[in-house]
Amino acid sequence: MEGLEEVPLEVLRQRESKWLDMLNNWDKWMAKKHKKIRLRCQKGIPPSLRGRAWQYLSGSKVKLEQNIGKFDELDLLPGEPKWLDVIERDLHRQFPFHEMFVSRGGHGQQDLFRVLKAYTLYRPEEGYCQAQAPIAAVLLMHMPAEQAFWCLVQICEKYLPGYYSEKLEAIQLDGQILFSLLHKVSPVAYKHLSKQKIDPILYMTEWFMCAFSRTLPWSSVLRVWDMFFCEGVKIIFRVGLVLLKHTLGSSDKLKSCQGQYETMERLRALSPKIMQETFLVQEVRMGGQVLTLASHLLLTPAMSMQAAVLGGTKPSQALLNSSSVSGSRAKGGILY
Repeated sequence: MEGLEEVPLEVLRQRESKWLDMLNNWDKWMAKKHKKIRLRCQKGIPPSLRGRAWQYLSGSKVKLEQNIGKFDELDLLPGEPKWLDVIERDLHRQFPFHEMFVSRGGHGQQDLFRVLKAYTLYRPEEGYCQAQAPIAAVLLMHMPAEQAFWCLVQICEKYLPGYYSEKLEAIQLDGQILFSLLHKVSPVAYKHLSKQKIDPILYMTEWFMCAFSRTLPWSSVLRVWDMFFCEGVKIIFRVGLVLLKHTLGSSDKLKSCQGQYETMERLRALSPKIMQETFLVQEVRMGGQVLTLASHLLLTPAMSMQAAVLGGTKPSQALLNSSSVSGSRAKGGILY
């Protein structure tokens, strides 16, 4: 499968035309052609339409329309000093070599501050989590601040609910789900991590909370996010499983990972080959077949409930309604 950066210009223009038709007739497509939408997201959204497509896929476009003026209202409020100080310190750490964020006090950092501050006011019980900063930064590279804010809201509330709360209970649960799925996807990697007594929270927290924006090459991040906005958190699980399987999934790979330190170093310095866009996307797409089987073999009812749809193929009814994203884990579904 070709990487998006390798797509001939003529093919890219054809894809843009198809996506324009799809976005201009969104309700019709969502009602009857959801499989085609998923396939097109897997192939990669044309760069010129990516920001708009993410808003439609996430439901943030409708969220904004239902809350006209809300972001401007939050933007004018002073904010909680304890959060503002932390946000200020984090601004320069987000993609410091990107033209939007290279200048301290530049428009990119200003918009990032506005979006993150607005979220602390929108959800004061959650406040600010550092992992939200790279998420918001990626969004701002593709859309204005107001649209980025509502897209961030959808990610925090619908795609990754509970990830950014103080106790991190949701991320701990998903770490256990990931580990249980690994048992079926790569028994060798599972056995090694079990033997080393390495808790999933040690290696998957940044992966999941930042949606791999701090882990993968940029082209791979964009392709993963295209699928993530369409198919939900199961894509994050699949990427994690691909990385674990191809890093620790054979006896040869484990020869240099004899202890906890060596294993963690290997997971922190992943091979560029397995993170490469074409390879990674193909593995993620193939991964659903394995997860469909594995999801029925998990250990607890709670884990089974959440993971049973990780390898599914049919969107929930919520996705077919353009006013919301596909499903919500709060309702027992994981976006397909």
